Amino acid sequence: MSAQPDLLYSEEEEALRAAVRDLLTDHCDAAGVIARTESDTPHDLALWKSLADGMGLAGLLVPEAQGGQGATHREVAVVLEELGRAVAPVPYLTSAVVVTEALLACGDEELLGRLASGRTIGALAVGLHSAPGAAFKAVRLENGTLHGELTGIADAAAADVLLVPADDGGLYAVAADAVTVTPQPSLDLTRPLATVTLDGAPARRIGDAEPAVRRALRSAAGLLASEQLGVADWALTETVQYLKERKQFNRPLGGFQAIKHRLAQLWLEVVNLRAAARAAADALASGEDTDLTVAVAQAYAAPVAVHAAEEALQLHAGIGMTWEHPIHLYLKRAKADSIAYGTAGAHREALAELVDLRAP
Repeated sequence: MSAQPDLLYSEEEEALRAAVRDLLTDHCDAAGVIARTESDTPHDLALWKSLADGMGLAGLLVPEAQGGQGATHREVAVVLEELGRAVAPVPYLTSAVVVTEALLACGDEELLGRLASGRTIGALAVGLHSAPGAAFKAVRLENGTLHGELTGIADAAAADVLLVPADDGGLYAVAADAVTVTPQPSLDLTRPLATVTLDGAPARRIGDAEPAVRRALRSAAGLLASEQLGVADWALTETVQYLKERKQFNRPLGGFQAIKHRLAQLWLEVVNLRAAARAAADALASGEDTDLTVAVAQAYAAPVAVHAAEEALQLHAGIGMTWEHPIHLYLKRAKADSIAYGTAGAHREALAELVDLRAP
């Protein structure tokens, strides 16, 4: 019988949270994020350097023997909660989780060490919408070079190296300067998408694509729930604070019964999301009931994060509709996350298969 998951945060995890939040408070304010989304450089590489190189967070999942921190998915989840609270425009989930997990499956220690140091950023050339276990597009391998086009690749513009699946079943490492990266319209401006075109790109095989991609996407889906928790928790906290201060008919808006009911419902949803996200992180760390727990977390996380952001927008009234207020960043992140690494519906279907409750 499997052990009960530990949903509580350890002292070390709380200390990590405090350090990351302090850094983001100083270097990732809302006005700066909004300004960056309007520029040609949406990624904040200075912030990435502070997180990855300064704090060593890029290598949390990498064993110490390979240049990393030797931590677990639980610590990564705490970092992603804080990055979600700040909608930080850094390629942490895509590089420090997705690509790192793929490389751990392949055993490429040299590239893994470069990623762990934070000096190399990676991107997996699989569409952001791809669910764990789903089919993914591969490019053509011809005379040792890759040919083809892949769309919906998250954070490709910031990557130094791409991991590309090919039609021979292999996963190949390709230098970013050997491909053409074309930005795509993206709802979430803090995690831009791109089309990657390979026209005879030289490549080095690092392992088998199917198990590596499956492992990477499963971890991504499970840990995305922690980012969605950060988004939802920010939306709830900021909305409660605003409704305490904003007055109507000489009463705080938060004092009206109808508003209280909406906030109470939202609080319950966020608390439940925290439990689901923590369970997913613990399952990824322990290897116990991982597929099942990740599917539960993602089936629940997306609707809650979207609902929290929508409630924040509406309960902030007119100011919530303005570009200057950061709520739109959170709503866009929540909506984009709701289709990242599989929709809630896709994860419900996977869950039904896992517990043998398929629809008739």
